[in-house]
Amino acid sequence: SYHFHRIFRGMVGESLKEYVRRLRLERAAMQLKRSGETVTHVAFEAGYETHEAFTRAFRAMFGESPSQFRSNRSAVAFAKAPSGVHYDPRGNPEDFQIPRAGGEEMKVEIKKVEPKRVAFMRHVGPYLECGPTWERLLAWMGSHGLLRPGTPFIGICHDDPEVTPPEKIRYDACVPVDEDFEPEGDVGVQVIAGGEYAVTTHFGPYERLGETYAKLCGQWVPQSGRQLRASPCFDVYLNDPESTKPEDLLTDIHVPLESE
Repeated sequence: SYHFHRIFRGMVGESLKEYVRRLRLERAAMQLKRSGETVTHVAFEAGYETHEAFTRAFRAMFGESPSQFRSNRSAVAFAKAPSGVHYDPRGNPEDFQIPRAGGEEMKVEIKKVEPKRVAFMRHVGPYLECGPTWERLLAWMGSHGLLRPGTPFIGICHDDPEVTPPEKIRYDACVPVDEDFEPEGDVGVQVIAGGEYAVTTHFGPYERLGETYAKLCGQWVPQSGRQLRASPCFDVYLNDPESTKPEDLLTDIHVPLESE
């Protein structure tokens, strides 16, 4: 699914990678207590290629090395998981619980959006390093007389950092343009798909946009009964990060929905 990882994080409270890693380490803890397998064998079954890597991960979760854990006579106790799901050797996990959202209730509007023709410049790399791409795009637009007061600045996030290597993440810095605008050099043209979008305002630093996306996709959408559409999400930046404190930044995030 196009939006699977955002939905998963929102519903489970951790990424798919974190979830699988935790359950494997919980299974390893059970094996250490209840079987005579070597630590190396348990590590391999948990997906670790070396004893050292397994020991580091195990110590980070349980506070002691696998050998110390095995010799400790106390019962196995798992740290609380956001969803309440833990490894169960009988194959009967506890009832799944969608984590309760913290903070204020999310205000979401369903908006009908017209297709938008935009000029864009692509950034490849971590999302938070897209600043120079914006500077180049705005300098180019300004030199061609294409920036007007009130021009919206739009970001299209094509990839999920949970699954895409940082050096391959694609982001488009976009500004709306007229039908007669022609692409030139690094500046391309694309159309942001129209249709219905779930829209909410993210308050605060861009570093935390992922949390709002997870809450919108993984909690609000399932509870609304709507379906996500296989199309990119986009952000509209409502103030200038150069002159605004991170905690005062406002971003409208748009998540595409299937029509009812």
